[in-house]
Amino acid sequence: MPRRLLSRLVLWAMLGSAPGGAVAQALTGASYAEPTTRYDHGVLGDAVEWGALRLSRAGAPDLLIRLPQTRVFEDLAPRLVDLGALRAAMVVESDLQRGARLALYTADGLFAATPFIGQRNRWLAPVGAADLDGDGQVELAYVDRPHLAKRLRIWRVVPGAQELREVASAEDLTNHRIGWDHIAGGLRDCGDGPEMVLASGDWGRVIVARLRAGGITREALGPYSEAAMAQALACR
Repeated sequence: MPRRLLSRLVLWAMLGSAPGGAVAQALTGASYAEPTTRYDHGVLGDAVEWGALRLSRAGAPDLLIRLPQTRVFEDLAPRLVDLGALRAAMVVESDLQRGARLALYTADGLFAATPFIGQRNRWLAPVGAADLDGDGQVELAYVDRPHLAKRLRIWRVVPGAQELREVASAEDLTNHRIGWDHIAGGLRDCGDGPEMVLASGDWGRVIVARLRAGGITREALGPYSEAAMAQALACR
């Protein structure tokens, strides 16, 4: 699907509940708005990024998050993730001088974010969000600089705090080529819990990565191709 169509999709989800049965104000959808060309990175195939994030909320008007002129959403589409009783939109937010970071926006605005990579024209490609190790907490996974560093990084919300803590990382993995208007791979569950489907750093193999108590394990499934990646995601 073309990038601009993907960017305009609203990701719908059922309402969440807070502990004790009280209904929490929840996100029901998220989409990017206000296209802009103020950041000339073009990593996703064109010069158009997004200056705002529109959050649809249960029982409340939409919330429009408008970034300052020094930032853009350098992304395909927001991803709704459930963090226990809290629902958030997971997005890639880039600073014109400091590069990208992964950020979480709730119905009230910015909740938490990773540090910016630290340099202009440095990007990250999300893999997904899920309870990757079966401990009841949701992890957020992305590839840090998929064209350069090729480092899988996994983060978790610090309990009781509005911040993220890195819990694991692994080298020589990627999920994007410069100019692609999509991100390869993602998450799958073939019956043993969520797994991350990626490519080896040289794009030679399809890799399944798993978060375990001892860190990140990986398994090579076979030679990389788009068809092989799709079959891996479909558990075939």
